[in-house]
Amino acid sequence: MALNREQIRESIERAGDEHWEALVRHHTDVYPESNPTPGDVCRAEAERLNALGLADDRHLKLVESRVERMPPAVRITHVFEDLDKGNRFETEPFTDYE
Repeated sequence: MALNREQIRESIERAGDEHWEALVRHHTDVYPESNPTPGDVCRAEAERLNALGLADDRHLKLVESRVERMPPAVRITHVFEDLDKGNRFETEPFTDYE
């Protein structure tokens, strides 16, 4: 089943308030310029993970998504759990959304 924007937002929130705040500050701190909104980033990340096929594997569960500010961009790392093996793994950090 495909991931959506809300699921990505929830996974960022599960990583901790500092991760969601980093995404919000990425958008607001550059005013009057405008980086993508947190919703735009979540939507794009859902599309990216879907394109990688990670949402198609019913044995994988998105645990959390970590956000780091890397001005002028953000770096996002997703943590998945392999339900069959009982272990977790991280995606390669992805830096973008300037």
